[in-house]
Amino acid sequence: MEWLLVSLGLVILLLAGDALVRGAVNVSLRIGIPALIVSLTIVAFGTSAPELLISIQAALKNAPGIAVGNVVGSNIANILLVLGVPAILAPIHTSHCNSKRNYVMMLVASVLFIALASGGFFTFTSGLILLGALAVVLGSAFYQARCHKKAEAAAEDEEDDEEEVEGADPDMPWWRIIVFLVLGLIGLPLGADLMVDNAEIIARRYGVSDTVIGLTLIALGTSLPELATTVMAALRRQADVVLGNVIGSNMFNLLAIIGITSIIHPIRVDPDFFEFDFWVMLAASLALIPFVFLKRDITRIWGVVLTSLYLIYILITLT
Repeated sequence: MEWLLVSLGLVILLLAGDALVRGAVNVSLRIGIPALIVSLTIVAFGTSAPELLISIQAALKNAPGIAVGNVVGSNIANILLVLGVPAILAPIHTSHCNSKRNYVMMLVASVLFIALASGGFFTFTSGLILLGALAVVLGSAFYQARCHKKAEAAAEDEEDDEEEVEGADPDMPWWRIIVFLVLGLIGLPLGADLMVDNAEIIARRYGVSDTVIGLTLIALGTSLPELATTVMAALRRQADVVLGNVIGSNMFNLLAIIGITSIIHPIRVDPDFFEFDFWVMLAASLALIPFVFLKRDITRIWGVVLTSLYLIYILITLT
């Protein structure tokens, strides 16, 4: 029964997160917020909403292993699994991508995250530092986007901008926008509550820690949207979307989710993270160097290697 409720919680989370994104995007565009700002902020935060709500619920319910494990496990899954599986289906031509700047920021965010965790707690001050770093990342992304638009000299009207934003629908009536917002705001905490409560029951039943559950079951579940997005982008030969999705998601996990959660409630860091999982996350991040700096494509062979490494990590974590 608990497995069914965890699955139900995950489905509710994913549907509620999508509803919230659609509602927030259309409200923002209707009141005149530029599509570029919406893409960099509301859409990015909205797609991370399931992880955020799970971490907040876990921290408030004294399950810090789930709160931190969800983020660390998701970042590991994003690189090894979310890049590995699509590459098996179709080679990802990352040699044409210019992701160096964002990749370096992701590495810095990873090191900052581990450094703050070394104190044993993510405190209110830690949260402010992480959110400050997030503000720098968003500012840099906004600057890059503006420069890119100027360089292309592509004068796009407001309607075209709206169509480029995921979830935007210029013809959506206000009543439907409100329904999306309400469903998202109700569904997210409900889904997170179901997942956290029943994941703890499963952990106790099988004699594993909430940290392991966070690193595996919950992390894998909340990485499914990124996996689906990346598979479709890889099949469409959109390598920039593939790499950007992974790098952006990892930065938001580290900076936004733990930043916001630790401001709401301090998070204790299990010392076990320093024995293995933090270093796997960092090693997985460093494994992207050949694809970002050496302009190597992620071929099917690389896809098999990355996916195999993730399966090995899961087996080691569960044993």
